[in-house]
Amino acid sequence: MNLSQYLPILLFILVGVAVGIIPQVLGYVLGPNKPDAEKNSPYECGFEAFEDARMKFDVRYYLVAILFILFDLEIAFLFPWAIALKEVGMAGFMAVLIFLAILVVGFVYEWKKGALDWE
Repeated sequence: MNLSQYLPILLFILVGVAVGIIPQVLGYVLGPNKPDAEKNSPYECGFEAFEDARMKFDVRYYLVAILFILFDLEIAFLFPWAIALKEVGMAGFMAVLIFLAILVVGFVYEWKKGALDWE
């Protein structure tokens, strides 16, 4: 077993760790440090942090988050299709057109129902 085969893996790990740590260290060292009460206060879902835990809240926060995740994940299915476009041919192209049509119908339905309105 030759240890030189593991050099690219070691370099990949080191570069990954460096890309993750160096910007954080630079931001901490070089960034401005001007704390005030507003910046240091906890922020959670648009509500005051120290209210009653049993207070009623609007379900639109969850609705918008679920819709974002739903449409975001459906769009993520287009990347593998785009890479394999030549291999899937016309049948794959038509399948994706049907997929996008269903996606657009769902989006228009949510839009018409007012799920995307923020009042």
